[in-house]
Order: sequence, then C-alpha cells, then structure tokens
Amino acid sequence: MLTPAFDLSQDPDFLTIAIRVPYARVSEFDVYFKGVDFKFYAKPYFLRLTLPGRIIENGSEQGSYDADKGIFTIQLPKETPGQHFEGLNMLTALLAPRKSRTAKPLVEEIGTSEVSEEGVEDDDEEFDWEIEQFPYNEVSESALNPQYHYGFGDLRSGVFQRLQDEFSDVIDIKDPDFTPAAERRRKRLAAELAKFDPDHYLADFFEDEAVEQVLKYNPWWTDMYSKMMAPLGKSQEQENHAALVSFSEEEKYQLRKFVNKSYLLGKRAHRQVYYSLIDILLAYCYETRVTEGEKNVESAWNIRKLSPTLCWFETWTNVHEILVSFGRRVLCYPLYRHFKLVTKACRDTIKLLQLGKSAVLKCLLDIHKIFQESDPAYILNDLYISDYCVWIQKAKSKKLAALAEALKEVSLTKAQLGLELEELEAAALLVQEEETALKAAHSISRQQTPSTSSEASDLEESDSPTSSEIEDSDSEQEELKDSESKTVNSLQGPFIEKSSVLLVNDGGVCRKSAILRSDVSQGKPLVSSLALEGSRPLIEELGEQLKTIVQISEPEGSAAGSHGSIQDRDN
Repeated sequence: MLTPAFDLSQDPDFLTIAIRVPYARVSEFDVYFKGVDFKFYAKPYFLRLTLPGRIIENGSEQGSYDADKGIFTIQLPKETPGQHFEGLNMLTALLAPRKSRTAKPLVEEIGTSEVSEEGVEDDDEEFDWEIEQFPYNEVSESALNPQYHYGFGDLRSGVFQRLQDEFSDVIDIKDPDFTPAAERRRKRLAAELAKFDPDHYLADFFEDEAVEQVLKYNPWWTDMYSKMMAPLGKSQEQENHAALVSFSEEEKYQLRKFVNKSYLLGKRAHRQVYYSLIDILLAYCYETRVTEGEKNVESAWNIRKLSPTLCWFETWTNVHEILVSFGRRVLCYPLYRHFKLVTKACRDTIKLLQLGKSAVLKCLLDIHKIFQESDPAYILNDLYISDYCVWIQKAKSKKLAALAEALKEVSLTKAQLGLELEELEAAALLVQEEETALKAAHSISRQQTPSTSSEASDLEESDSPTSSEIEDSDSEQEELKDSESKTVNSLQGPFIEKSSVLLVNDGGVCRKSAILRSDVSQGKPLVSSLALEGSRPLIEELGEQLKTIVQISEPEGSAAGSHGSIQDRDN
C-alpha cells in the first residue's frame, strides 16, 4: 500500500482533507471517520490519520473528486463548531503510529519512582533554564573502556567503531565512542585556538563591505515575524501563528517519508535536545544569511562545522556556553568572520523560536535536505536531524517560546570568546593610525619637493638670459665694436663726445668711466676732462685701459691691428 499525498485545512465549522491519488481505482474507495480517527482507501493508496480534534457524522459531510488532478476532497464537520485544530501542518504526527501509543515507558525499572518522574515529562510543567548542579561522584577505575553516547537525546552509541574511516570528514572528534564529554570539549577548544587566524579576522573587521551587505539580507522568516508582531487579538494569535508558515509540496513529501515514533527521554536528555536545537538553528541561520538563501556545495560543511553538536557531539549545560561556542567557531572557520554575524544569527534564532514549531520544522527540513544531498553528511540525518523533524511536531510551542526568552536574556561580548579580540583590534587600530600619519607626512614632503624644484627652475630661468636679452646684448657689443673701431681706426668727428664704456682693470674690477674722443687724423691729442692740469700719468692710464677694451671687444685680427695702430699712436 502507498501513502498518498494529502493536505488539511479548516474553517470554523469544517475540516477539509485533500488527498491526491493519481491512477487510483476511484470506482472502489472507502472513507471512514469517527472522533479523531480518519481512514481512506483507494487501491493502491491507504491513508490513516489521527486528527488533533474530533469530527462527527451529521449528514453535512461532503466529498468530491477532480479527475484531471486526481484529488479527492473530503469535507468533514467538527464536533464542536468554532474549535481550532492545532497542528494540521504536522503531517508526520498526523500519521497514526504502527502500534498503540502509551505514556508509560516501554522499559521500566520496578520498585523506583525516579523513572516515572524523569522518563515521562509533564507537558504542563514549567521548563527551568537555570544551570542544573549535581554532586561530584568519583568514577571507579573498574569501569574500563566505557562507551559514551551521542546523537539525538544521547540515544546512540557504537556507531563509529567500524565507520570512523568513512565518516572522518563529517565529524572532527576521533573515537567518539570512547571519548567522554569533558575530553571532547577540551579538544574542541584547543582545535579552535589553533584554527583562529588574526589576519583573516582583521581583514573582515576593517574591510567589511561584504559583511554589511550580508547583514542587510532578509531571510524568509523576517516577513513572517513582522506579521506575527503586528497587533493581534488573543483569540486570533494562535490561529495566525499556525497559518503564517506553509510547507511546499517537496517538504510535505519529506514529512510523509518519516516514520512516526515516540521518544523515551529523561529530564536531562530532554534538556539536551532543546539546547542542541539552539546550536543547530544558529548554524543554519548563519548559513542562510551568508548565502542569501541560495544554497551551494559548501552549505552542508558550513552548518555542521559551525555546530559543535554535529561535529563534536557536544553537550550543553546552559544557553550562554552555546553562544560562546558558536561565536568562536564563526570567527575561526567560515569565509566571513565577523562578530556582527554572530549577534545577527542569534536574533534570527530568537525569531524562529518565537514563530513556533512550524517555522523550526521548516528549517529542520531544509537542513535534512542539504545533508541528504551531501554524500558524507547524510549520517548526521540519521543521528540528529530526522529525529528532530519527528520530535518537533509534538513539542510544546510554549516551551519554544520560553527557550526564545532565555536566549534573548543572554548577552555575548568579544571578551567572553577567549580569543583576545579587543586587544587585537586595539593593536591593529594603533598600527593603522601610525601608517596614516606616515602617509600624511610622505604626501606633504612630496608636495614640497615639486615646489622647490619649480622655484629652482624659476631661478634658473630668471638668471639665464632670454632671447631678446641675448639679441640686445649682441647689438650692444656690435655698437661697442663699431665705436671702438671708429675710435681706433678713424677717430672721426671734430667734436669731443662723452660715451660710457665698460672698463676692466687688471684686478678684474669693472667700472664705468667717461672718456673723451678727438679727431686724431687732425693731430689733436686724446685728453681727459678731468686732466685739466695736463697730467701725463692720467693720459697713460687712459691709454692702457683703452688697450684692454680693444682686446676684449675686437676679433683677433682686428684687435691686433688696432693694438698696432695704438702703439704707433703712442710712439
């Protein structure tokens, strides 16, 4: 017999069951319903449900069949009109168990009342989230080679005795069957310290553009949480919480494949189940956020690596140590290692727990699918996730709400992670300030260097003569040559003219002096206006200075000729 796909919905007066039976013999089908029992048969399909509320046969029931879609739709009246049936989307819990269910433990120790107190949990009992203390008991040396438990509710042991080599890539702990809980934690903390990379952490701390983009992403539960937090009446609150989360056809198919069973958990084991649920949800929220809802080949690795429950079979005593462990692993293993992602994942987990078990079940189904598609990680479904998917459907929503409140009251700081993050950030900021100061000084020196060179070039330009100045100087030298040649060779002009010429003495001193030119061709001697007394030494000095002028200004040939003519004149 095949279990068909089915879906349940309700209104104030009726419960509607839609059953998809393609290729069934619709001419022969049977429907039975009474109280909380419902049965449907159409070869080769058979469906048996245990409903969360009572239904009655009063003549108002209806049924129809859509031949194109192959769907039977059966509408059944409620025994109490207006009653709300809770948990209609918990398909696994609706499927009747193979054996009769009982609240009494299947294995019971005669003569003690402790089993009944721990084995069967009182659903109406308030859950105490405080740290539970136990007296110290020394372990006797006779207990050699004990086997330690792990998995959902610590119900498994001996799984890895022969499969350690095959699943060494899935879990980080070696020989979990013979490693006690305290030793697991010690090895985990040492592995995290060895894995922590300060350079990677500081790179994400200073260059956090990608992290800020990831923090802005809104996962699928954000809108549902906003709708839930909208003002609602108390009578509508429970109904709206159940209607906020819906399951896809693929998720419904996953739920139908699970085997419905009950779990015999003690008080301590039940506490561990809730604590480990927080740890798994934290890892899932981080993975969903950093991938922005798009799963990839690294999703299975991220979830199991960030959850010590999955990779170290860790056990917990309070909520705070769960957050500390998750924060350390976020800063040691994944691609994005930022403290803001730790706090954001914590807030997302609180929202999921407040949305109720439907939202939590949807997350667990997604994790189950991710692990099932990853070849080495599917063993974690058998150890944890499949049992969680069945167990959560029967969990009490008020206990999930209490767990969310306990998680909300816990605060986490960087100093509590034990990785010296604050000291590392302070040292990095100090180095950054020094580098900034050096860069500023270097930029100032670079700005001053071009200005100095520009001033030097301006100075060179001012010292070097321009083309116009060179032309003026050449013209002045030509005029000087002409005047000197006229003075030496021709000495024309009847008038005595005063001209300013440059005189160079033997000491290299330049000075201006006024000299007198006369018409030598007419036999008039050269005299100075200052030599009115007819002093001979002054005339000789003027002649020597005139020789020097001629030697500087005239070319070689002309200078020699002029010098000769001057000597002739002196003679």
